[in-house]
Amino acid sequence: MGFRVAVVGATGNVGREILNILSEREYPATEVIAIASRKSIGQQVGYGDKELDINALDTFDFTGVDIALFAAGNAVSKKYAPIAAKLGCVVIDNSSYFRMDPHVPLVVPEVNPKALKGFAKKNIIANPNCSTAQMLVALKPLHDVATIKRVVVSTYQSVSGAGNKAMDELFNQTRAIFVNDPIQTEAFTKQIAFNVIPHIDSFMDDGSTKEEWKMVVETHKMLDPNIKVTATCVRVPVFVGHAESINLEFENEMSAKKARAILREAPGCLVIDNPADEGYITPLECVGDFATFISRIRKDDTVEHGLNIWVVSDNLRKGAALNAVQIAESLLNQGLMSVD
Repeated sequence: MGFRVAVVGATGNVGREILNILSEREYPATEVIAIASRKSIGQQVGYGDKELDINALDTFDFTGVDIALFAAGNAVSKKYAPIAAKLGCVVIDNSSYFRMDPHVPLVVPEVNPKALKGFAKKNIIANPNCSTAQMLVALKPLHDVATIKRVVVSTYQSVSGAGNKAMDELFNQTRAIFVNDPIQTEAFTKQIAFNVIPHIDSFMDDGSTKEEWKMVVETHKMLDPNIKVTATCVRVPVFVGHAESINLEFENEMSAKKARAILREAPGCLVIDNPADEGYITPLECVGDFATFISRIRKDDTVEHGLNIWVVSDNLRKGAALNAVQIAESLLNQGLMSVD
């Protein structure tokens, strides 16, 4: 026996990755249903060795569906997630719409799995921002030992975080440069090929972008509201894989050696840290992997208890699809849902 599982936004980058991971991790599903907008009717998406027909979201009945993993953006989640939830379906939502709702758990299973116990208030669980998720997987075990006071993070985020059109734009612009065609800019505010753009999501009144704000408030909700966080989020010409340079200040002593030992034992973390050529992980090398990689662990002598780390992860996996499936798994592991 198993669950009826629906994937909403099944034709997008994250939706396809959710289907891959459900199959790879052998999630106990008796039926997996692929759902997308009406324009995707007639298409199929892969699930293991099967091809699933697309169901239209606007006419789909969630009655009898146990879990729905939403990967279709804020507008879709706002409209359809509550409909599914009221019909008894547990919604795991990848959009940002419900993340700061006090009645909706925001969860990274390696960080705050106990927060899932409150999911029944709305029957909705929020998946965090991709950059926050990988950062907190690395920070949680260090915070438990030495208490983090302050985080300064600069992100190097791949274009896949902005969707299929953004990936196409990077490809098309790169090609255009080599063949001397005009550069077309639609998905981004500036040329992304051979460039970096310090602007992800909309600007806020204080000059921060919403992506940077998300990293602050989501860290406070999931890890510790007393940690001071400042972020600069940058889009880079990489197709898949987010990287982060993170400076940490602790209340208590934390050496680089101690941090390596802690992170090597931490769930979801993989330390590749040798102070030599190729002794670190780049976004290219993390693609397709489940782990959050930590490299360049070194002391920061400018503060009493300071540390620098480099964190890399596949944003379509741990930053989105994998974390969503891990939430579904954690519901089972904690006995919050059971297989009939």
